[in-house]
Amino acid sequence: MGLDETQPWAPEPLAPGALGADRRPALSPMAAASRQPDPPPADVCAAIEAVLAAAATPLDGGTTAAQLLDRARGLARLVNLAQAELARTVAHAESVDAAYADGLTGMKPWLRGHTAATGPEAAAVLAAGRLARRMPAVGSGAAVGGISAGQLAVIGRILTDDVWATGDALGADLPALDALVAHTAVHAPRTLADVCRRIADALDPDGPPPVDPTEGRGLRITRRADGSRAIRGQLDAGGGEQVEAALEAIAAAGRCEGDLRSRDQRAADALVQLAALHLAAGDLPMLRTAKPQVTALIQLEDLADPDTRPAATRLGSGATASNTVARQAACDGDVARILLGPAGLPLDVGRAHRLVPAHIRRAAEVRDGGCVFTGCRAPAWWCDAHHLIHWIHGGATSLENTALVCERHHTQVHHGYRLQWDPDDRCWRTYRPDGREIITGVLTDTTGQPIDHQQAPDRPLFDRS
Repeated sequence: MGLDETQPWAPEPLAPGALGADRRPALSPMAAASRQPDPPPADVCAAIEAVLAAAATPLDGGTTAAQLLDRARGLARLVNLAQAELARTVAHAESVDAAYADGLTGMKPWLRGHTAATGPEAAAVLAAGRLARRMPAVGSGAAVGGISAGQLAVIGRILTDDVWATGDALGADLPALDALVAHTAVHAPRTLADVCRRIADALDPDGPPPVDPTEGRGLRITRRADGSRAIRGQLDAGGGEQVEAALEAIAAAGRCEGDLRSRDQRAADALVQLAALHLAAGDLPMLRTAKPQVTALIQLEDLADPDTRPAATRLGSGATASNTVARQAACDGDVARILLGPAGLPLDVGRAHRLVPAHIRRAAEVRDGGCVFTGCRAPAWWCDAHHLIHWIHGGATSLENTALVCERHHTQVHHGYRLQWDPDDRCWRTYRPDGREIITGVLTDTTGQPIDHQQAPDRPLFDRS
């Protein structure tokens, strides 16, 4: 059959979904909205019915601990199976532009809009499906429930498309490496990341182009209406290691008996303590010709009010806080009188004076040795000098009216907890807001009778006897 020279030649159109083919036009919003989704296929419906039947099984009726653990293990495999099959289906749907039937341009927005998945969740499902296609042995392990979605994410993050393409160009035995990764994920999951990194280093010794690791650092502190802060950020490996080591050291040293704080709470307290230490030491760089400090502006009558007033204090950042925050800052800080005129503008500023002089502070350090809050062992150089009776209420600036407390426990004694010196036992006692004393150590003897609380003084650092 010869060519028809009367008609201009044109190439045959590519099949939909083929590389280089034009994407089929998306349905209009009206047409997409009119499509009624059909029920899942029979095999998926049967799986759903089986899971629903399992969910209806009562767990409290003679079920042993071993049976519960075996059940959890089986359900974990079931989750892996479902996630792997979802990833396989989504990846295939992406390759044939199935999302256009619902008026969307890809499976990631389809997952977000039709399954309520978040952006990262949708991206992870699609990436897992693509990885299973690129590494068949890993995909087979996931298909039988032996490899979890989290493991697929680890593999995909290290053995990227670029790394795998580099290995293919170098003639590496990719099927053998694929089988090695799958075997490691199933039989030695703790070493999975290390094995993947070694394979990536062998396939691409040069790695990605060198970049400054500090370029990825970021920190955002958002101030809320009540003055509290939300912190969000990320650090490179080296910087993160330094910050984590510093916070972990302070958090570990600040733990006391009966400490019920979560790890997140201990880390946050350590961050505040780290800032307080450097602010108190005065070793921070100058900030606008002055040493950085925490300032709190409050009316004298609000400072003297024993009740909590939510927005009585204006901090240096412009945020508002309760008068309790100002009282805590005024315990061991510099206080200055500011006379305001009728328009609220300062007319006169008095000289700042230190509330707790150095000689009283040194005497309190000798007597207390550190934080006196029951169970706390924070060193003296962490501590503020707390007025037992606030000076605004007539409390004297004296050794008898001063107690050393760390930043966290200083906050607590200004929010309901109470410290009291016991002259008989010559020790400090701590009372909860409901009046009950905090007691640490063994509370009963071998007969079950309560033991009178006795707090023995700490042993001297050096035995001079």
